Amino acid sequence: MTQILFGRLRGWRRFVLALVLAVPVVACETPPPMDVAVPASAPTSTEYQLGAGDKVRVHVFGDETLSGEHQIDGRGAFTFPLVGAIEAGGLTSAQLESVLETKLKEYMRAPNVSVEILNYRPFYIVGEIRKPGSYPYVDGMTVVNAVAIAGGFTYRARENEFVIQRKPSSQINARPATPVLPGDVIIVRERFF
Repeated sequence: MTQILFGRLRGWRRFVLALVLAVPVVACETPPPMDVAVPASAPTSTEYQLGAGDKVRVHVFGDETLSGEHQIDGRGAFTFPLVGAIEAGGLTSAQLESVLETKLKEYMRAPNVSVEILNYRPFYIVGEIRKPGSYPYVDGMTVVNAVAIAGGFTYRARENEFVIQRKPSSQINARPATPVLPGDVIIVRERFF
């Protein structure tokens, strides 16, 4: 088809047709805009830092009486049999495994511990939303998913710009496709008109 068209056209018309036919190919190869975030899955256990509200399963190989599920309290700690209080806040699961193995060496020859994150701490959503509050974190969540879980926007909500407080001192300007992490506070602001 294109050979027939090119054969009948001359000069600048042939150039324009070649340009028009090439545009869709170039458009398909361009990367997505920078402000569009790709939804992220839950943070991997190697980078995710434990905190208040997380629930973990600790398995001590060879001793089922020490294995079990533990909720991390508001101070970032939980009580473990034999060793007492364990400060887990700010640790990754691998670091927590190492801490537990070190403490258990007083009671066992070569303890082998694994830590699995069962439930992530909740996220929070406030502002111009129908049901503000805290909600359980869901793997791969984005801001628009969080809004849907919280009942949707109020009629005064700014629907395309959000603020996420990730840590007490850091704020992120977010869009609907921005990934949400456990413990985030999403702020839905009021529009001006």
